[in-house]
Amino acid sequence: MLALALFLSAGPTVRLTAQDTTKGKAVYVKWCAGCHGDGGAGDGPAAAHMLPRPRNFTGAIYKIRTTASGQLPTDADLMRAIDDGLPGSAMPAWKGRLSDAERRDVAAYLKTFSSFFADTSQHVAVLKFSSEPSGGGGATALKTGRQFYDSIGCRKCHGDQGRGDGPSAPTLKDDAGFPIFAADLHQSWRFRGGGSTGDIYHRLRTGLDGTPMPSFSDLIDQKFLTDEQLWRLAQYVRSLSPPEPPEVRDVIHAPQIAGTVPVSPDDSAWARVDRYWFPLVGQVIRKARWFAPAVTGVWVQAVHDGRTLALRVSWDDRTQSPDSAWLGFEQRVLETVAGDDSTPLKAEPWPDQLAVQFPKHLPESPAGMERPYFLMGSETDPVYQWRWTSRPRRSVAGLARGIDRFDTLPGGPAGQASFDHGEWRVVFTRALATPDTANEVQLEAGRAIPMAFFAWDGSSGEHGSRMAVSTWYFVALDRPTPPGVFISPVLAMLVTLGLGLVVVRRAQRRGAVPSHRNV
Repeated sequence: MLALALFLSAGPTVRLTAQDTTKGKAVYVKWCAGCHGDGGAGDGPAAAHMLPRPRNFTGAIYKIRTTASGQLPTDADLMRAIDDGLPGSAMPAWKGRLSDAERRDVAAYLKTFSSFFADTSQHVAVLKFSSEPSGGGGATALKTGRQFYDSIGCRKCHGDQGRGDGPSAPTLKDDAGFPIFAADLHQSWRFRGGGSTGDIYHRLRTGLDGTPMPSFSDLIDQKFLTDEQLWRLAQYVRSLSPPEPPEVRDVIHAPQIAGTVPVSPDDSAWARVDRYWFPLVGQVIRKARWFAPAVTGVWVQAVHDGRTLALRVSWDDRTQSPDSAWLGFEQRVLETVAGDDSTPLKAEPWPDQLAVQFPKHLPESPAGMERPYFLMGSETDPVYQWRWTSRPRRSVAGLARGIDRFDTLPGGPAGQASFDHGEWRVVFTRALATPDTANEVQLEAGRAIPMAFFAWDGSSGEHGSRMAVSTWYFVALDRPTPPGVFISPVLAMLVTLGLGLVVVRRAQRRGAVPSHRNV
């Protein structure tokens, strides 16, 4: 069956495009039904493992729109969600994976799940959005944005510093009753609907239907704030994240510094050290699997002084676990996200945890890339780990022989941690060389040392195999640049310049000597 749909382009023109819902159904069954269900109710076989849940198309309630709260999305809104995906959820971007025709057809088919789209009394109209005012990065604009962040109640859910840890955060749920996290405003690359200032402004105007996030357009109508002030709020929210999404790099460079390494996580010296972002994903290989990790990545910094390595790991965490205020939220998460556990899980006061993993020994050849199994090694090829826990607050070292076995070693790294407004910062320090060469990795300058990360958020019920994991990356302990590297080019330049001057002067002297041949 063919259906004709109007698609709004980026400009004022409108073009008419043919869509085939029969072909769209075939695309949907192959690529979408596994999450969204055969009938579009968001109840596919994979849905039970997801948080947030896949969209239920039967109610025609869509978060990402350019229309007013409570209205249907435009066809262009549907296409954008299909093309770009929804960051921070399991919904991927389909542009480049499906053809233009396939994406148009499946968009048309999605609309058949709800009678609202066939209701001719529905008049879908795009809101009139203003242009962004200038000066958005200035102190005055950001101060205004912060004032309205407080006055209209953003901090109640998103927290004082915007990390999703406000006093209402443990109580939040969507319209279907599923628990929902307040957005971490420090990770704009995970914003559904886009992370630009304009995207944020649009979400403030439209709200996120089906969630506790309201529309603030009515506050403009009520003269509580102006459109420009709402833009300032959007600019303030955008300022909380890095200017660009973090680039994942394979190697952490740890410079060698003069003096001793910083041991406190809040030492001002860390502000002068490059940060590296490493994404984490749910552990889905070993039972009990975990598809909805709360910690989605860590920031890592490292320095050494030729004798000691200091490694700083920081990550956003809505609560300092264990926290009794979040036990109810934890229980709802455990009841919502299906697992492989033989008995239903009960909320417990689990701590937050972090593990940093190395091979027990470096490859014999500096060019070698042999590494143990990334998921905590194996019985026959264990890995060396530093582990930190929030309660009791301590750091230990040991050998992991798979997920289920960790043998502590005497000594281990020193560790200090701080928690501030939804962010953990942990610093491990350890001598590069240790007496226990049989069990503890020996950290060598000039070598690429394999490293991996694991994190657990106790208030989300994470413990044991329910965790977030990374793959192997590397840390390189840089050697100081020899003075000759800088001096030699300068000396060569001076010698070259000197020789040039000698040649010029000789040429000038020859030109000044009178010729006697013509006398």
